[in-house]
This record gives sequence, C-alpha cells and structure tokens, in this order.
Amino acid sequence: MKGKMRLVITMLIFGSIGLFVKNIDLTSSEIAFLRGVIGSVFLLLASLLIKHKPSMKALKENAVLLLVSGAAIGLNWIFLFESYRYTTISNATISYYFAPVFVMILAPWVLKEKLTASKIVCIILAMIGLFLIVNPGSGSADSSANHTLGITYGLLAAALYASVILMNKFIKNLSGFEITLIQLMAAALVLLPYISWKGQLNFTGLNSTSIVFILILGIIHTGLAYFLYFTSIQELKGQTIAVLSYIDPISAVIFAAIFLNESMTWIQIIGGILILGSTFISEKLELKIKKNGQTTTT
Repeated sequence: MKGKMRLVITMLIFGSIGLFVKNIDLTSSEIAFLRGVIGSVFLLLASLLIKHKPSMKALKENAVLLLVSGAAIGLNWIFLFESYRYTTISNATISYYFAPVFVMILAPWVLKEKLTASKIVCIILAMIGLFLIVNPGSGSADSSANHTLGITYGLLAAALYASVILMNKFIKNLSGFEITLIQLMAAALVLLPYISWKGQLNFTGLNSTSIVFILILGIIHTGLAYFLYFTSIQELKGQTIAVLSYIDPISAVIFAAIFLNESMTWIQIIGGILILGSTFISEKLELKIKKNGQTTTT
C-alpha cells in the first residue's frame, strides 16, 4: 500500500474516534488509560516484529520530556473525550484543531520563532472562527448538551496537544514512532494512579458493545493508526501530509452527520472553515520557512 493511501486511511480512522468514544460506557479517564495500554502494547509488538530497537542512551537523555509529554497526551485524551460527551463531535473536533493556533501563539516564547504578520492574521481568523462556533442555541438539538463546556474541554485538549507538539521539538535522536510508543506507555503509567485513586476501572456490568469499542479504539484508532501514520509520512512530502491531515476533521463532521444526525448551523460552518483554514495557511507558511532554511527551531 502506497504512503499516500496509508495516510488517507489513517485520517479516516482518526475521524471516526468520536463515534466509538460516545458509545463506550466508561469514564473519560478510564477510556484514556485503556487506550494508552492497548495502543502501546500494539506498537510494542509491532516494533518487535520489525526488529526495531530504540537507543537506550537517547531514551535516558529524553526521559523527562517523554514522561511529561506522555502525561500531557493522557490528559489531552481525557479532555477530548469529555468534549465528545458535552457537545457535538463536530464542535469537539474543530475546537481540538485549535492546537496549531496555540502553537503559533507560544512559538515566539518557547521556540524563539518570529511571529510574522501572516501568522497574526491566521490567529485572528481562528479567534473569529471560534467565536462563531460558540454560538448559543446552535448545533445539536440535544437539550442535555452543554456546548460551551464541551468546546472548553476541546480547547483544553488542544492546549495540551499543542504542549506535546512543542515538547517534541526538544526530543532528540528518536524517531516519531519511538517517541509515540514511549509517550503512550507514559500516558498509561501516569493515568494509572489517578484512576486507582478515583476507584475507577470497574468493569462490572460493562456491556459487550463497550468492550468491543474500547478494543477497536486501542488497536485500530491508536496502535494501527499511529503505525500507518509513521510509516506513511516517511514517504511523503510535508505539504502532502499537511493537506491530507485535514481529512481527519472533515471526515469527523461527515461521520457525525451520517451516523449521529448531528448538524451545524451555517454560522458554525463558516467558523469551522476559518479555524481549519487558518491552521492550514499557518502550516503552509511553516513548510515554506523550512524549505528556505529559515527555521529558528532549536
């Protein structure tokens, strides 16, 4: 299978995550923990099958960053899954795609990158888009939904994911596959004491649907999807990866409309276009800077 097709399949898999999470009868922290455990086991077995061994020296050198970023991934999942519970998948997904905007805002301080006029315009457009998304009384007809709270959780998830992106910039001598494997293990390790303290992970009365869906989430949406992602990006150009990555949020909105009858108002659709459009433009600008050799990332 060619790299481009593997990446398309990966994005479609990511786009369907919300459909499964909404039908798992566990708390968000339990789902996040099990996703980390199952996903890391899958990737560990995959690394053994392909006889891939990371450098122990590199692991020791990056141990603190890997642990902290792994914890951020675990918390990021919890907030994202909470977002799915309180608002529509469309709202949650588009809010989550605010992560690149947070990276743009923080990059001048964390990475010492220049905040250009183009990036400032992208940030402003994304802010306007977010304002349109948080439109009282719009979106789902579900009266029990709390869209503002759900979108807030989505933004918190985006902020945590942005922190992971920034921390990964400082991790050296490890491949993306190796970093992800260790981060998934760290996410499960960090979440274990929390869910133990909360007295969670009680599977009594858990229905068969939830069991099947959590296995799919861990094996397909985490282990297999990440494996396909990292094996595909090695064969593709950065611009191709940036463009195809938007299959994720677009497919998430389409899947939610087809399978859950979720809808968005025209104002929210415009808001979503502004957010996704601004992040797309910012990624194009970053790729252009890297191509010209002007990156200031350390």
